[in-house]
Amino acid sequence: MSQATTGGGGLAGHPLAARQARLMRLATVASVSVASVLIAAKLVAWFMTDSVSLLSSLVDSLMDVAASLVNLVAVRHALQPPDREHRFGHGKAEPLAGLGQAAFIAGSAVFLIVESIDRLIAPAPVVAGTVGIAVMAVSIALSVALVAFQNFVVRRTGSTAIDADALHYRSDILVNGAVIVAIALSANLGWSWADPVFALVIAGYILYGSYQIARRSLDLLMDREFSDDDRARIRQIVLDHPEARSMHDLRTRSSGVQPFVQFHLELDANLTLLRAHEIADAIEARVKQAFPGAEVIIHQDPEGYEPPPLLLPSGR
Repeated sequence: MSQATTGGGGLAGHPLAARQARLMRLATVASVSVASVLIAAKLVAWFMTDSVSLLSSLVDSLMDVAASLVNLVAVRHALQPPDREHRFGHGKAEPLAGLGQAAFIAGSAVFLIVESIDRLIAPAPVVAGTVGIAVMAVSIALSVALVAFQNFVVRRTGSTAIDADALHYRSDILVNGAVIVAIALSANLGWSWADPVFALVIAGYILYGSYQIARRSLDLLMDREFSDDDRARIRQIVLDHPEARSMHDLRTRSSGVQPFVQFHLELDANLTLLRAHEIADAIEARVKQAFPGAEVIIHQDPEGYEPPPLLLPSGR
């Protein structure tokens, strides 16, 4: 019996694509803008206070703007439509950017650990504590607003790069809060050890964040399967069709915001090729409805078909 394959067109031309692209680009611009403002404010505050915990927040913001710039370039590249050399699109640019962010963040954490240990060995008082606390309060307000917008974008697009960037700024909120406590203890109570100790805690948190980003990015680069729940959902959609006898070899992956789904569909061996194709088209439409923008590839097999054993050339 003849066998056919049907595939979808992915994000290209999908009604969600334009909105997703616009939101992702806007999120990257907002991230770079906020990080730049925070760097300027924290730089002035660090010169005035000489606080190592505030320095930790400044270094974190420097890494944020570097990572956000990488994101801006990566997202723009990832949103380019498939071309002759990249038939599956450019979505892998996103997890590559995520790995770059993880490296930036880990490097900043190591720098902070060295600076904090040095300050523990040779304590120094924090001055102009009010200025430092005010700058941190403004930083928290800006970060909360940015994270709220980034979370909105991630819910609408599923972007790995934007989600990684949002993790930076969620950690910034905690970092800035810790800096406020450290400055208050050091400047008002004379606890000079509090400043470097809080900086060490912040560095540890930053290292953990870099690990999370790297792990998610590697999952995408290594074509990790969808979750068990999503795979079960696909199976249920396929088998709900009254003429679908069975399915096998389900494979799933994501490339940036682009999902890919492929599987073998078993049908009645006496169906015409035209009817088999119509069934596959109907199932493909249902899968795409559940996973908007997905590229779906279905190979039709006659029910109970067993492929012949692979015959290798003699001498091998």
